[in-house]
Amino acid sequence: MSDQTANKPPAATPARIWRTGTLVYTSAGLAALFFWLLLGDFAWSMRDRSVAPMAQWYLNHLGVSSLLFGLLISSLPAALGLVLGPIISVKSDRHRGPRGRRVPFLLVTTPIAALGMIGLGLTPLIARGVHALFPGAGETASAIVCFAVFWTAWEFGTIASKSVFGGLINDVVPKPLLGRFYGLFRAIGLLDGMVFNFWIMGLVPAHFTLILCAIGAFYGITFMWVCLKVREGGYPPSEVGDGNGGGVPEGLAGWARRGVAETRRYCRECFTQSYYLAVFAMLMLAGVTQAPVNVFTIPQARSLGVDMDLYGKHVALSFLISLCLSFFLGWLADKFHPLRVVMATLAGYAAVALWGGLCATTPGTFLAAWVMHSVLGGAYITSAASLGQRLFPHSRFAQFASAGEVFVAVASMVVAPAVGTLIDASGQNYRLTFFAGGLLALGALSCAFYVHARFKKLGGPANYIAPE
Repeated sequence: MSDQTANKPPAATPARIWRTGTLVYTSAGLAALFFWLLLGDFAWSMRDRSVAPMAQWYLNHLGVSSLLFGLLISSLPAALGLVLGPIISVKSDRHRGPRGRRVPFLLVTTPIAALGMIGLGLTPLIARGVHALFPGAGETASAIVCFAVFWTAWEFGTIASKSVFGGLINDVVPKPLLGRFYGLFRAIGLLDGMVFNFWIMGLVPAHFTLILCAIGAFYGITFMWVCLKVREGGYPPSEVGDGNGGGVPEGLAGWARRGVAETRRYCRECFTQSYYLAVFAMLMLAGVTQAPVNVFTIPQARSLGVDMDLYGKHVALSFLISLCLSFFLGWLADKFHPLRVVMATLAGYAAVALWGGLCATTPGTFLAAWVMHSVLGGAYITSAASLGQRLFPHSRFAQFASAGEVFVAVASMVVAPAVGTLIDASGQNYRLTFFAGGLLALGALSCAFYVHARFKKLGGPANYIAPE
Protein backbone atom coordinates (compact mmCIF):
# COMPACT_ATOMS: atom_id res chain seq x y z
CA MET A 1 0.00 0.00 0.00
CA SER A 2 1.45 3.40 -1.00
CA ASP A 3 1.85 6.29 1.39
CA GLN A 4 -0.74 8.25 -0.59
CA THR A 5 -3.31 5.49 -0.18
CA ALA A 6 -2.50 5.05 3.47
CA ASN A 7 -2.85 8.78 4.17
CA LYS A 8 -6.10 9.20 2.20
CA PRO A 9 -8.91 10.38 4.51
CA PRO A 10 -11.81 7.94 4.92
CA ALA A 11 -14.89 8.55 2.82
CA ALA A 12 -17.63 10.46 4.58
CA THR A 13 -20.58 8.36 5.69
CA PRO A 14 -23.67 9.44 3.70
CA ALA A 15 -26.31 11.21 5.76
CA ARG A 16 -29.43 9.19 6.55
CA ILE A 17 -32.42 10.34 4.52
CA TRP A 18 -36.07 9.74 5.43
CA ARG A 19 -38.91 10.10 2.92
CA THR A 20 -42.67 10.21 3.05
CA GLY A 21 -44.52 11.23 -0.10
CA THR A 22 -42.72 14.27 -1.53
CA LEU A 23 -41.18 15.15 1.86
CA VAL A 24 -37.50 14.39 2.44
CA TYR A 25 -35.91 14.64 5.89
CA THR A 26 -32.36 14.54 7.16
CA SER A 27 -31.89 13.36 10.74
CA ALA A 28 -31.93 16.99 11.89
CA GLY A 29 -35.09 17.72 9.91
CA LEU A 30 -36.76 14.64 11.34
CA ALA A 31 -35.80 15.68 14.87
CA ALA A 32 -37.32 19.12 14.24
CA LEU A 33 -40.54 17.52 12.92
CA PHE A 34 -40.80 15.28 15.97
CA PHE A 35 -40.19 18.26 18.27
CA TRP A 36 -43.02 20.32 16.78
CA LEU A 37 -45.51 17.46 16.59
CA LEU A 38 -44.73 16.32 20.12
CA LEU A 39 -45.06 19.90 21.37
CA GLY A 40 -48.46 19.98 19.71
CA ASP A 41 -49.32 16.68 21.36
CA PHE A 42 -48.28 18.05 24.74
CA ALA A 43 -50.77 20.90 24.34
CA TRP A 44 -53.36 18.49 22.90
CA SER A 45 -53.00 16.04 25.78
CA MET A 46 -53.10 18.77 28.43
CA ARG A 47 -56.37 19.94 26.88
CA ASP A 48 -57.89 16.44 26.81
CA ARG A 49 -56.66 15.44 30.27
CA SER A 50 -57.94 18.60 31.95
CA VAL A 51 -61.22 19.74 30.39
CA ALA A 52 -63.27 16.57 30.94
CA PRO A 53 -62.57 16.14 34.69
CA MET A 54 -62.98 19.88 35.29
CA ALA A 55 -66.29 19.88 33.41
CA GLN A 56 -67.45 16.89 35.47
CA TRP A 57 -66.52 18.71 38.67
CA TYR A 58 -68.39 21.85 37.62
CA LEU A 59 -71.59 20.05 36.61
CA ASN A 60 -71.53 18.10 39.85
CA HIS A 61 -70.97 21.38 41.69
CA LEU A 62 -74.15 22.71 40.01
CA GLY A 63 -76.07 19.66 41.23
CA VAL A 64 -77.43 18.59 37.82
CA SER A 65 -79.22 15.24 37.53
CA SER A 66 -77.17 12.21 36.52
CA LEU A 67 -79.25 11.91 33.34
CA LEU A 68 -78.40 15.46 32.21
CA PHE A 69 -74.82 14.89 33.35
CA GLY A 70 -74.49 11.85 31.07
CA LEU A 71 -76.19 13.58 28.14
CA LEU A 72 -73.82 16.57 28.24
CA ILE A 73 -70.58 14.75 29.05
CA SER A 74 -70.99 11.64 26.88
CA SER A 75 -73.97 11.69 24.49
CA LEU A 76 -73.43 15.16 23.03
CA PRO A 77 -69.78 14.52 22.06
CA ALA A 78 -70.72 11.15 20.58
CA ALA A 79 -73.51 12.69 18.49
CA LEU A 80 -71.22 15.43 17.21
CA GLY A 81 -68.53 12.87 16.38
CA LEU A 82 -71.01 10.67 14.56
CA VAL A 83 -71.81 13.52 12.18
CA LEU A 84 -68.64 15.62 12.08
CA GLY A 85 -65.93 12.94 12.02
CA PRO A 86 -66.72 11.30 8.66
CA ILE A 87 -67.61 14.60 6.94
CA ILE A 88 -64.48 16.49 7.96
CA SER A 89 -62.23 13.48 7.33
CA VAL A 90 -63.48 13.16 3.75
CA LYS A 91 -63.25 16.93 3.19
CA SER A 92 -59.68 16.92 4.44
CA ASP A 93 -58.71 13.94 2.26
CA ARG A 94 -59.97 15.75 -0.83
CA HIS A 95 -58.76 19.28 -0.05
CA ARG A 96 -55.80 20.73 -1.94
CA GLY A 97 -54.47 24.13 -0.92
CA PRO A 98 -51.26 26.15 -0.52
CA ARG A 99 -50.83 24.93 3.07
CA GLY A 100 -51.72 21.32 2.32
CA ARG A 101 -54.86 19.34 3.08
CA ARG A 102 -54.70 19.02 6.90
CA VAL A 103 -53.22 22.22 8.34
CA PRO A 104 -55.95 24.54 6.94
CA PHE A 105 -58.60 22.62 8.88
CA LEU A 106 -56.51 22.70 12.07
CA LEU A 107 -55.99 26.45 11.74
CA VAL A 108 -59.79 26.87 11.78
CA THR A 109 -60.75 24.34 14.44
CA THR A 110 -57.99 25.11 16.98
CA PRO A 111 -59.26 28.63 17.88
CA ILE A 112 -62.81 27.25 18.21
CA ALA A 113 -61.67 24.63 20.74
CA ALA A 114 -59.50 27.14 22.62
CA LEU A 115 -62.29 29.71 22.85
CA GLY A 116 -64.68 26.98 23.98
CA MET A 117 -62.29 26.11 26.82
CA ILE A 118 -61.92 29.74 27.86
CA GLY A 119 -65.71 30.14 27.69
CA LEU A 120 -66.14 27.11 29.97
CA GLY A 121 -63.73 28.69 32.43
CA LEU A 122 -65.66 31.96 32.37
CA THR A 123 -69.06 30.25 32.65
CA PRO A 124 -69.49 30.99 36.40
CA LEU A 125 -68.90 34.69 35.73
CA ILE A 126 -71.05 34.81 32.60
CA ALA A 127 -73.86 32.90 34.31
CA ARG A 128 -73.97 35.45 37.12
CA GLY A 129 -74.19 38.25 34.55
CA VAL A 130 -76.98 36.48 32.65
CA HIS A 131 -78.86 35.87 35.90
CA ALA A 132 -78.57 39.57 36.77
CA LEU A 133 -80.14 40.49 33.41
CA PHE A 134 -82.82 37.78 33.59
CA PRO A 135 -83.51 37.05 37.28
CA GLY A 136 -86.42 34.77 36.48
CA ALA A 137 -84.15 32.28 34.69
CA GLY A 138 -82.34 31.21 37.84
CA GLU A 139 -78.55 31.24 38.27
CA THR A 140 -78.18 27.46 38.04
CA ALA A 141 -80.26 27.27 34.85
CA SER A 142 -78.21 30.14 33.38
CA ALA A 143 -74.98 28.34 34.27
CA ILE A 144 -76.18 25.09 32.65
CA VAL A 145 -77.15 26.89 29.43
CA CYS A 146 -73.82 28.77 29.28
CA PHE A 147 -71.94 25.55 29.99
CA ALA A 148 -73.83 23.71 27.23
CA VAL A 149 -73.04 26.43 24.66
CA PHE A 150 -69.31 26.54 25.39
CA TRP A 151 -69.09 22.76 25.85
CA THR A 152 -70.60 22.30 22.38
CA ALA A 153 -68.10 24.77 20.89
CA TRP A 154 -65.23 22.97 22.60
CA GLU A 155 -66.42 19.55 21.47
CA PHE A 156 -66.95 20.81 17.91
CA GLY A 157 -63.38 22.12 17.69
CA THR A 158 -61.95 19.06 19.41
CA ILE A 159 -63.76 16.45 17.32
CA ALA A 160 -63.08 18.27 14.06
CA SER A 161 -59.36 18.65 14.81
CA LYS A 162 -59.09 15.04 15.99
CA SER A 163 -60.39 13.86 12.61
CA VAL A 164 -57.59 15.76 10.89
CA PHE A 165 -54.58 15.60 13.23
CA GLY A 166 -54.17 11.85 12.81
CA GLY A 167 -54.16 12.36 9.04
CA LEU A 168 -51.47 15.03 9.36
CA ILE A 169 -49.24 12.65 11.31
CA ASN A 170 -49.79 9.92 8.75
CA ASP A 171 -48.90 12.35 5.92
CA VAL A 172 -45.71 13.86 7.36
CA VAL A 173 -44.13 11.14 9.55
CA PRO A 174 -42.18 8.44 7.63
CA LYS A 175 -44.03 5.13 7.70
CA PRO A 176 -41.16 3.09 9.28
CA LEU A 177 -41.25 5.44 12.30
CA LEU A 178 -45.00 5.68 12.88
CA GLY A 179 -45.08 3.00 15.58
CA ARG A 180 -42.30 4.58 17.63
CA PHE A 181 -43.80 8.02 17.10
CA TYR A 182 -47.19 6.94 18.45
CA GLY A 183 -45.38 5.32 21.35
CA LEU A 184 -43.95 8.75 22.21
CA PHE A 185 -47.45 10.20 21.86
CA ARG A 186 -48.82 7.71 24.37
CA ALA A 187 -46.02 8.51 26.82
CA ILE A 188 -46.59 12.27 26.55
CA GLY A 189 -50.33 11.85 27.05
CA LEU A 190 -49.76 9.86 30.22
CA LEU A 191 -47.18 12.34 31.51
CA ASP A 192 -49.63 15.18 30.85
CA GLY A 193 -52.26 13.33 32.84
CA MET A 194 -49.85 12.77 35.71
CA VAL A 195 -48.89 16.46 35.84
CA PHE A 196 -52.49 17.69 35.78
CA ASN A 197 -53.89 15.23 38.27
CA PHE A 198 -50.95 15.29 40.72
CA TRP A 199 -50.39 19.05 40.92
CA ILE A 200 -53.44 20.81 39.46
CA MET A 201 -56.62 18.76 40.06
CA GLY A 202 -56.68 19.55 43.76
CA LEU A 203 -56.72 23.29 42.97
CA VAL A 204 -59.78 23.11 40.69
CA PRO A 205 -62.45 23.86 43.36
CA ALA A 206 -60.74 27.12 44.31
CA HIS A 207 -59.35 28.18 40.91
CA PHE A 208 -61.65 26.65 38.27
CA THR A 209 -61.81 29.75 36.05
CA LEU A 210 -58.10 30.60 36.21
CA ILE A 211 -56.93 27.04 35.47
CA LEU A 212 -59.30 26.40 32.58
CA CYS A 213 -58.66 29.78 30.93
CA ALA A 214 -54.89 29.33 31.28
CA ILE A 215 -54.96 25.86 29.72
CA GLY A 216 -57.25 27.09 26.93
CA ALA A 217 -54.90 29.96 26.08
CA PHE A 218 -51.85 27.66 26.26
CA TYR A 219 -53.49 25.13 23.96
CA GLY A 220 -54.64 27.72 21.41
CA ILE A 221 -51.31 29.54 21.17
CA THR A 222 -49.13 26.43 21.21
CA PHE A 223 -51.13 24.36 18.74
CA MET A 224 -51.52 27.25 16.30
CA TRP A 225 -47.75 27.75 16.48
CA VAL A 226 -47.22 24.06 15.68
CA CYS A 227 -49.63 24.24 12.73
CA LEU A 228 -47.64 27.16 11.28
CA LYS A 229 -44.31 25.33 11.70
CA VAL A 230 -45.25 21.90 10.28
CA ARG A 231 -45.19 21.76 6.50
CA GLU A 232 -47.04 19.26 4.38
CA GLY A 233 -45.72 17.91 1.11
CA GLY A 234 -47.42 17.69 -2.25
CA TYR A 235 -50.36 15.41 -2.92
CA PRO A 236 -51.67 13.89 -6.13
CA PRO A 237 -54.81 15.57 -7.47
CA SER A 238 -58.02 14.50 -5.77
CA GLU A 239 -60.03 12.16 -7.98
CA VAL A 240 -63.36 13.68 -6.96
CA GLY A 241 -62.36 17.22 -6.01
CA ASP A 242 -62.61 18.82 -2.60
CA GLY A 243 -66.01 20.39 -2.92
CA ASN A 244 -64.51 23.84 -2.43
CA GLY A 245 -65.35 25.32 -5.76
CA GLY A 246 -66.29 24.51 -9.31
CA GLY A 247 -69.83 23.47 -8.45
CA VAL A 248 -71.29 20.02 -9.00
CA PRO A 249 -71.50 19.38 -12.75
CA GLU A 250 -74.48 17.06 -12.59
CA GLY A 251 -76.47 19.36 -10.34
CA LEU A 252 -77.92 18.87 -6.90
CA ALA A 253 -80.01 15.85 -7.91
CA GLY A 254 -76.96 14.09 -9.32
CA TRP A 255 -74.95 14.87 -6.20
CA ALA A 256 -77.74 13.40 -4.04
CA ARG A 257 -77.95 10.24 -6.20
CA ARG A 258 -74.20 9.75 -5.95
CA GLY A 259 -74.31 10.22 -2.18
CA VAL A 260 -77.05 7.63 -1.82
CA ALA A 261 -75.15 5.17 -4.03
CA GLU A 262 -71.93 5.64 -2.02
CA THR A 263 -73.80 5.18 1.26
CA ARG A 264 -75.41 1.96 0.03
CA ARG A 265 -72.05 0.61 -1.09
CA TYR A 266 -70.48 1.54 2.24
CA CYS A 267 -73.24 -0.24 4.19
CA ARG A 268 -73.16 -3.29 1.91
CA GLU A 269 -69.41 -3.77 2.23
CA CYS A 270 -69.16 -3.08 5.97
CA PHE A 271 -72.39 -4.33 7.49
CA THR A 272 -73.39 -7.52 5.63
CA GLN A 273 -70.75 -10.01 6.86
CA SER A 274 -71.40 -11.63 10.23
CA TYR A 275 -67.68 -11.75 11.03
CA TYR A 276 -67.21 -7.98 10.76
CA LEU A 277 -70.47 -7.33 12.58
CA ALA A 278 -69.07 -9.39 15.46
CA VAL A 279 -65.82 -7.40 15.33
CA PHE A 280 -67.79 -4.14 15.41
CA ALA A 281 -69.90 -5.39 18.32
CA MET A 282 -66.75 -6.35 20.23
CA LEU A 283 -65.16 -2.95 19.59
CA MET A 284 -68.39 -1.16 20.46
CA LEU A 285 -68.88 -2.87 23.82
CA ALA A 286 -65.17 -2.65 24.68
CA GLY A 287 -65.09 0.99 23.60
CA VAL A 288 -67.81 2.00 26.07
CA THR A 289 -66.83 -0.39 28.86
CA GLN A 290 -64.98 2.31 30.79
CA ALA A 291 -67.53 5.05 30.10
CA PRO A 292 -69.88 4.43 33.08
CA VAL A 293 -67.07 4.79 35.60
CA ASN A 294 -65.21 7.55 33.75
CA VAL A 295 -68.24 9.77 33.19
CA PHE A 296 -69.39 9.66 36.82
CA THR A 297 -66.00 9.47 38.54
CA ILE A 298 -66.05 12.96 40.05
CA PRO A 299 -69.62 12.71 41.42
CA GLN A 300 -68.84 9.28 42.87
CA ALA A 301 -65.64 10.52 44.50
CA ARG A 302 -67.42 13.55 45.99
CA SER A 303 -70.30 11.37 47.25
CA LEU A 304 -67.75 9.40 49.30
CA GLY A 305 -65.98 12.50 50.57
CA VAL A 306 -62.79 11.94 48.57
CA ASP A 307 -60.55 15.01 48.60
CA MET A 308 -59.89 16.24 45.04
CA ASP A 309 -56.17 16.57 45.67
CA LEU A 310 -55.98 12.96 46.86
CA TYR A 311 -58.10 11.85 43.91
CA GLY A 312 -55.78 13.65 41.48
CA LYS A 313 -52.73 11.94 42.95
CA HIS A 314 -54.34 8.51 42.52
CA VAL A 315 -55.13 9.33 38.89
CA ALA A 316 -51.48 10.29 38.44
CA LEU A 317 -50.49 6.96 40.02
CA SER A 318 -52.66 5.05 37.56
CA PHE A 319 -51.03 6.91 34.66
CA LEU A 320 -47.57 6.10 36.00
CA ILE A 321 -48.43 2.39 36.17
CA SER A 322 -49.86 2.52 32.63
CA LEU A 323 -46.71 4.26 31.40
CA CYS A 324 -44.56 1.47 32.85
CA LEU A 325 -46.77 -1.22 31.26
CA SER A 326 -47.16 0.31 27.79
CA PHE A 327 -44.02 -1.14 26.16
CA PHE A 328 -44.59 -4.58 27.71
CA LEU A 329 -48.20 -4.67 26.48
CA GLY A 330 -47.08 -3.69 22.98
CA TRP A 331 -44.54 -6.52 23.04
CA LEU A 332 -47.24 -8.98 24.15
CA ALA A 333 -49.53 -7.84 21.32
CA ASP A 334 -46.76 -8.34 18.76
CA LYS A 335 -45.86 -11.76 20.14
CA PHE A 336 -49.29 -13.28 20.83
CA HIS A 337 -51.56 -11.11 18.60
CA PRO A 338 -53.54 -8.08 19.84
CA LEU A 339 -56.86 -9.99 19.83
CA ARG A 340 -55.60 -12.41 22.46
CA VAL A 341 -54.14 -9.67 24.64
CA VAL A 342 -57.42 -7.74 24.32
CA MET A 343 -59.30 -10.79 25.58
CA ALA A 344 -57.03 -11.01 28.62
CA THR A 345 -57.41 -7.30 29.44
CA LEU A 346 -61.21 -7.47 29.08
CA ALA A 347 -61.36 -10.43 31.46
CA GLY A 348 -59.18 -8.57 33.97
CA TYR A 349 -61.27 -5.42 33.67
CA ALA A 350 -64.53 -7.34 34.20
CA ALA A 351 -63.17 -8.86 37.42
CA VAL A 352 -61.92 -5.50 38.73
CA ALA A 353 -65.14 -3.65 37.85
CA LEU A 354 -67.40 -6.22 39.49
CA TRP A 355 -65.20 -6.11 42.60
CA GLY A 356 -65.51 -2.32 42.61
CA GLY A 357 -69.28 -2.57 42.36
CA LEU A 358 -69.35 -4.77 45.45
CA CYS A 359 -66.66 -3.14 47.58
CA ALA A 360 -66.15 0.54 46.60
CA THR A 361 -68.07 1.85 49.60
CA THR A 362 -65.31 3.89 51.29
CA PRO A 363 -62.80 6.44 50.00
CA GLY A 364 -59.98 3.89 50.24
CA THR A 365 -61.75 1.06 48.41
CA PHE A 366 -63.09 3.48 45.78
CA LEU A 367 -59.61 4.84 45.03
CA ALA A 368 -58.19 1.31 44.86
CA ALA A 369 -60.97 0.22 42.48
CA TRP A 370 -60.53 3.36 40.39
CA VAL A 371 -56.76 2.86 39.98
CA MET A 372 -57.28 -0.76 38.91
CA HIS A 373 -60.09 0.34 36.56
CA SER A 374 -57.80 2.92 34.97
CA VAL A 375 -54.83 0.57 34.62
CA LEU A 376 -56.88 -2.29 33.11
CA GLY A 377 -58.75 0.14 30.87
CA GLY A 378 -55.46 1.62 29.71
CA ALA A 379 -54.13 -1.87 29.10
CA TYR A 380 -57.06 -2.51 26.76
CA ILE A 381 -56.41 0.74 24.89
CA THR A 382 -52.72 -0.10 24.44
CA SER A 383 -53.26 -3.70 23.39
CA ALA A 384 -56.11 -2.80 20.99
CA ALA A 385 -54.19 0.02 19.26
CA SER A 386 -53.20 -2.19 16.32
CA LEU A 387 -56.22 -4.53 16.38
CA GLY A 388 -58.02 -2.94 13.44
CA GLN A 389 -54.90 -3.09 11.26
CA ARG A 390 -54.67 -6.82 12.00
CA LEU A 391 -58.34 -7.68 11.38
CA PHE A 392 -59.67 -5.34 8.66
CA PRO A 393 -58.83 -5.53 4.93
CA HIS A 394 -55.63 -3.59 4.30
CA SER A 395 -56.91 -1.91 1.15
CA ARG A 396 -60.04 -0.56 2.90
CA PHE A 397 -58.82 -0.15 6.45
CA ALA A 398 -60.06 3.43 6.94
CA GLN A 399 -63.51 2.50 5.67
CA PHE A 400 -63.91 -0.40 8.08
CA ALA A 401 -62.33 1.54 10.96
CA SER A 402 -64.86 4.35 10.48
CA ALA A 403 -67.67 1.79 10.47
CA GLY A 404 -66.45 0.53 13.84
CA GLU A 405 -66.39 4.10 15.16
CA VAL A 406 -70.03 4.53 14.11
CA PHE A 407 -70.97 1.63 16.39
CA VAL A 408 -68.95 3.09 19.28
CA ALA A 409 -70.48 6.57 18.80
CA VAL A 410 -74.03 5.21 18.87
CA ALA A 411 -73.32 3.20 22.01
CA SER A 412 -71.68 6.22 23.67
CA MET A 413 -74.83 8.25 23.08
CA VAL A 414 -76.89 5.64 24.95
CA VAL A 415 -74.71 4.25 27.75
CA ALA A 416 -74.02 7.34 29.90
CA PRO A 417 -77.63 8.62 29.99
CA ALA A 418 -78.88 5.09 30.70
CA VAL A 419 -76.46 4.68 33.60
CA GLY A 420 -77.31 8.20 34.80
CA THR A 421 -81.01 7.28 34.85
CA LEU A 422 -80.23 4.18 36.91
CA ILE A 423 -78.18 6.24 39.36
CA ASP A 424 -81.00 8.75 39.80
CA ALA A 425 -83.54 5.96 40.28
CA SER A 426 -81.32 4.20 42.85
CA GLY A 427 -80.88 7.23 45.06
CA GLN A 428 -77.39 8.13 43.78
CA ASN A 429 -75.85 4.66 44.13
CA TYR A 430 -72.72 5.32 42.08
CA ARG A 431 -71.39 1.79 42.54
CA LEU A 432 -73.75 0.88 39.70
CA THR A 433 -71.16 2.41 37.35
CA PHE A 434 -68.71 -0.37 38.21
CA PHE A 435 -71.37 -3.04 37.72
CA ALA A 436 -72.30 -1.54 34.34
CA GLY A 437 -68.66 -1.48 33.25
CA GLY A 438 -68.17 -5.09 34.32
CA LEU A 439 -71.24 -6.29 32.41
CA LEU A 440 -70.16 -4.40 29.28
CA ALA A 441 -66.70 -5.98 29.54
CA LEU A 442 -68.24 -9.46 29.80
CA GLY A 443 -70.35 -8.69 26.72
CA ALA A 444 -67.27 -7.56 24.80
CA LEU A 445 -65.38 -10.66 25.94
CA SER A 446 -68.19 -12.92 24.68
CA CYS A 447 -67.98 -11.26 21.26
CA ALA A 448 -64.20 -11.59 21.36
CA PHE A 449 -64.43 -15.37 21.86
CA TYR A 450 -66.67 -15.60 18.77
CA VAL A 451 -64.33 -13.36 16.77
CA HIS A 452 -61.32 -15.41 17.86
CA ALA A 453 -62.95 -18.65 16.73
CA ARG A 454 -63.65 -17.16 13.29
CA PHE A 455 -60.18 -15.58 13.26
CA LYS A 456 -58.57 -19.01 13.67
CA LYS A 457 -60.65 -20.44 10.80
CA LEU A 458 -59.44 -17.56 8.61
CA GLY A 459 -55.81 -18.52 9.16
CA GLY A 460 -54.99 -17.42 12.68
CA PRO A 461 -51.98 -15.26 13.61
CA ALA A 462 -49.67 -16.77 10.99
CA ASN A 463 -51.93 -16.99 7.90
CA TYR A 464 -54.87 -14.71 8.52
CA ILE A 465 -56.62 -13.32 5.43
CA ALA A 466 -59.26 -10.68 6.05
CA PRO A 467 -62.54 -11.42 4.25
CA GLU A 468 -63.19 -9.00 1.39
